[in-house]
Amino acid sequence: MTEMMNEREAIESRHAVREYYDRKIEPEALEDLQREISRCNEESGLNMQLVTEEPRAFDSFMAHYGKFSNVRNYIILAGKKSLDLQEKVGYYGERVAIRAQMLGLNTCWVALTFSRRKVKKFFRPASGEKIVCVLALGYGTSRGLSHKSRTHSELCSVQGDMPVWFKEGMTCSMLAPTAMNQQKFRLTLTGPHSVRAEATGGLYSKIDLGIVKYHFEVGAGLENFQWDAVPEKKTAGKRSGTAISAESGPGSEEVLAAASASAGK
Repeated sequence: MTEMMNEREAIESRHAVREYYDRKIEPEALEDLQREISRCNEESGLNMQLVTEEPRAFDSFMAHYGKFSNVRNYIILAGKKSLDLQEKVGYYGERVAIRAQMLGLNTCWVALTFSRRKVKKFFRPASGEKIVCVLALGYGTSRGLSHKSRTHSELCSVQGDMPVWFKEGMTCSMLAPTAMNQQKFRLTLTGPHSVRAEATGGLYSKIDLGIVKYHFEVGAGLENFQWDAVPEKKTAGKRSGTAISAESGPGSEEVLAAASASAGK
């Protein structure tokens, strides 16, 4: 039996996949993935749901335009409306995506190119909830493709020497899927063991930020740092910025499939 890869290995090997084999997911893998989804829902308060052997959500013009093929399984990423909903969806959705990768499955973040109307036939959000996006899931016909990344200096800020743990966190963060591969985030070392993560604007940037933070934690190790809150900013009476508060990237992985069929990590 092949030994399961760890989180770091899964992060390094995962890329967006849009074409899948017509093959049912192994029962053991489904059970494992459902346990991870349940844990994430309990921790976050989200309402993520696994849907299997249901092809209609991706049987549309937009799905074909996004170059999706044979998507019969997906994970609905939903939760109660709040300022940090998108970031939580990014963080916990990517955690589930990496678990799927560890189980030998492939995924793709999908924000636009699926039928929300058809999804709602299998999942009805509770009062106050909304569907943010979904994760396409299955056995991919390929492993996907890697994409060029921006440099460390463009994505982080460190005064003095960069700690080894911070560098490892950055290495994983730079592999995070982001909308149209835009990588609109910045990580700042604010103290000996504190880090600030900020979205710098752009499509689905809050979802991307959640994904980036999960990747950073895996690389850096939670025992080495804590997150520093992002100061609130007020401009002309409007609130901007996020305090903790998303392939190319996810929900990223698309406007991804719609706006750019070349996206995806």
